[in-house]
Amino acid sequence: MIARAAAALLAATFAAPSLAAGDAARGAAAFRACLACHALEPDRNLTGPSLGGLWGRKAGTLASYRRYSDALKRSGALWNESTLDAWLRSPQTMAPGNTMQFAGIADERARADLIAYLRAVSEGKDVPRPKAPALPDLKKAPKDSVIASIRRCGDSYFVTNTKGETLPFWEFNLRFKTDTSATGPAPGRPVVVGQGMQGDRAQIVFADPGEISKFVREDCRE
Repeated sequence: MIARAAAALLAATFAAPSLAAGDAARGAAAFRACLACHALEPDRNLTGPSLGGLWGRKAGTLASYRRYSDALKRSGALWNESTLDAWLRSPQTMAPGNTMQFAGIADERARADLIAYLRAVSEGKDVPRPKAPALPDLKKAPKDSVIASIRRCGDSYFVTNTKGETLPFWEFNLRFKTDTSATGPAPGRPVVVGQGMQGDRAQIVFADPGEISKFVREDCRE
């Protein structure tokens, strides 16, 4: 009897701490802060991977997402209550050197709510599913946003749209990007997208990186 009691006491002393039960409804509201980087739709990857079907998945293994850090892939974590709690509390403590720019959630109840919500989504339960902001459909861009040619001279780019209008940019203020998604630009029809500031900065989005060198021509003739 004494031996059994001692064994029970030891088991209770060293058992893994139990996590507080979370509220999926509150977690749904909390998840809105995650939408800038994560979507719930399967294989819709943003800055971070889709969190649809996360529960029970091994960290760093979503096949459609190719930007996992080596630190996370080496962690060997299987996403469940305890691993998600550790990750949400401090990603750098759980997997030192990972690339997620997130300081963590100190509040235990907030973490539990978010974990309960992610589990409910993975299990297909009837919970709210806010969608990440949709990117603009660049295939429907107006003519003054579709680029016909780009001329470079020294530190300047001269960008001409399909209406024949040309805008000059300092080279450091012009960004070249690609978007291969369904809402990206049509092949051969890159689109200029404003970048705020005072109108002196812009981004040009191409359908394929190979198009960039084809569009930019060196020419200092007016």
